[in-house]
Amino acid sequence: MARPKKTNTAANIGYEAQLWQMADALRGSMDSGEYKHVVLGLLFLKYISDAFEEKHAQLEAECSQGADPEDQDEYRAENIFWVPPEARWVHLKAQAKQPTIGQLVDDAMTGIERDNPALKGVLPKDYSRPSLDKLRLGQLIDLISNIRVGDSESRAKDVLGRVYEYFLSQFASAEGKKGGEFYTPRCVVRILVEMIEPYKGRVYDPCCGSSGMFVQSEEFIAAHGGKLGDISIYGQESNYTTWRLAKMNLAIRGIDGQIAHGDTFHNDRHPDLKADYILANPPFNISDWGGDRLREDKRWQYGAPPTGNANYAWVQHMVHHLSPTGVAGFVLANGSMSSNQSGEGEIRKNLIEANLVDCMVAMPGQLFYATQIPVCLWFLARDRKNHKFRDRRGEVLFIDARKMGAMVDRTHRELTAEEISRIAATYHAWRGEKEAVAYADIPGFCKAASLDEIRKHGHVLTPGRYVGAEAQEEDDEPFQEKMQRLAATLDQQFAESARLEKAIRDNLKALGIAG
Repeated sequence: MARPKKTNTAANIGYEAQLWQMADALRGSMDSGEYKHVVLGLLFLKYISDAFEEKHAQLEAECSQGADPEDQDEYRAENIFWVPPEARWVHLKAQAKQPTIGQLVDDAMTGIERDNPALKGVLPKDYSRPSLDKLRLGQLIDLISNIRVGDSESRAKDVLGRVYEYFLSQFASAEGKKGGEFYTPRCVVRILVEMIEPYKGRVYDPCCGSSGMFVQSEEFIAAHGGKLGDISIYGQESNYTTWRLAKMNLAIRGIDGQIAHGDTFHNDRHPDLKADYILANPPFNISDWGGDRLREDKRWQYGAPPTGNANYAWVQHMVHHLSPTGVAGFVLANGSMSSNQSGEGEIRKNLIEANLVDCMVAMPGQLFYATQIPVCLWFLARDRKNHKFRDRRGEVLFIDARKMGAMVDRTHRELTAEEISRIAATYHAWRGEKEAVAYADIPGFCKAASLDEIRKHGHVLTPGRYVGAEAQEEDDEPFQEKMQRLAATLDQQFAESARLEKAIRDNLKALGIAG
């Protein structure tokens, strides 16, 4: 597997790439999909052990004042997981070279789940399996022992969160499509979050993968001076191992979320939820979603989605879960903007005519580890009247960002912070936010199109149809002068061509070859 280049991404704080390379070198012949849970499980264990040991040392220093280092309530009062003796990192590190280390790690995970109900069924417990090389496992424990991830200083810097995210991205890259299903590139999540601004209320992701949307929502609130407790998190994930990653991803950041496991279409675990914000990256173009068993479902208010493609089932599921003033931002394959197959065009028309579609953003290619399929961002809003923002009914904003981004390695592109800000600021200006500058159409980049204009295009939502061509620089050179300059240039090129041809013939003649 090719080693990832160290890039200047938001997740990179200097040593993640080096740590990844060292950890990956210990993988041996193990499939990266299996190894992912081995590594991330140990990182999580190190994190909670670091936090525990720091508090334990503090309580030991206060024993003379009546503190008890073995009182579980002392830890829970500060949102620190209780770590039983058999699960403490110092114990595992001391036994790392023993052939029984796999069983010891499994026992540690079991003990932590037993004493911390919030983690029940979340941690991996298959380190003793014969296929896992115990020598390499011991070496991995030694490697992770060298980094502090869970003490207060590391938590303040979100060291583990950033290492965890970097590892998720690298596993997604290593695994291709399979791995990318649970990882949405950070720059894509950031656009969604910056645009819909989930400051306060209920945030929902019906296909939450490894919980990246929630993590960035919390980061956004913190960055803008809000309180993390001002949002409530609801999510669902059908893949059990990915659901475990999601639970760990939130736990390492102390984020409390109701993350359910199950098939969102057939076992909606939040049936009565009306969310203020929905953020999602549904799996693209899924054909085997069981739509034939849901033909009369109450969620399909705008038309029954085709059984062979779940895109518009996801869209309508999200509309169903929006509160009366709710906003949704989500990723879909580009085909969703123009497809007329199996009634998709009619559903899209109904969504537009119902004044639900607020903004469409066309994204550049090569953003995802999972697919090279070009993607777009949809933004839906239930309340587009003159309520929180200006009245936007009868209008849709189109943004064409296909030329944005820079390649960070041979196959992947990222948008810069400035580009993300430009896209978000354009949306905020258009919808009439108080602090925003006045909105203006920019040829080739953004256009506020009327409903009549969209009807003329057959309810197709591809931004390129609306934004037009980029404005060209004005050419002030008079026509006659331009023709004379071009003719002189051509004369020079012909003369140079004749000179080269003569030189070639002379060389051939000198070699005794007829020219």
